[in-house]
Amino acid sequence: MKTLVIGASENKTRYSNLAINMLRENGHEMVAIGGKEGKVADVSFGTENLPFEGVDTISLYLAPEKHTAIQDYLLSLEPRRIIFNPGTENVELEQIAQKNGIDVLEACTLVLLRTHQF
Repeated sequence: MKTLVIGASENKTRYSNLAINMLRENGHEMVAIGGKEGKVADVSFGTENLPFEGVDTISLYLAPEKHTAIQDYLLSLEPRRIIFNPGTENVELEQIAQKNGIDVLEACTLVLLRTHQF
């Protein structure tokens, strides 16, 4: 089960950074995309929307005004679910995802991991 974190950051105070660390600590296979190249834990990431295969979950850490630019990319990955972390909620994209058979959660990846609901 592969997770894609979009909005990855090397900044240790960012929630995406904490999520990557916690996902890896819990043994999750993952990939990431950031605003600039970087590395968190053992996960190196770039800025390109690569055609990752086998993505089960997308965890968004990207402001809603940036979603239009990646909407087609998100759908092309055919994930099982997209987690809209706090501050990333986007009703329009959530509805489009649901129409494409993708489960949508407005939730915090960190909380889901800590409560064993991920």
